[in-house]
Amino acid sequence: MKIEWTEPAIESLQAIEDYIALDSKFYAKVFVEKIIKQVDKLKEFPVIGKIVPEYKKDDIREILFGNYRIVYHLYPDSVVILNIIHGSRDFIKVMGK
Repeated sequence: MKIEWTEPAIESLQAIEDYIALDSKFYAKVFVEKIIKQVDKLKEFPVIGKIVPEYKKDDIREILFGNYRIVYHLYPDSVVILNIIHGSRDFIKVMGK
């Protein structure tokens, strides 16, 4: 299974790293690496995530990591990371409906 990242997902990952780096560049890097490891699991286990309740579609899923929702679109031969959203944010405002 191939993993692809959208621009919003890359920007979110960078924003997470930048925010944590305000306190610690080391822990920012470690945290981002852990998120990437979670995403890499999708190569072998693409349906490991649950269906996103706001969409209720089998092909839009999420895995949770800490306070973050890693949202992805599942295709037959690839997984597209749509965004990484902090749980306190309004999901619909970030992702749309």
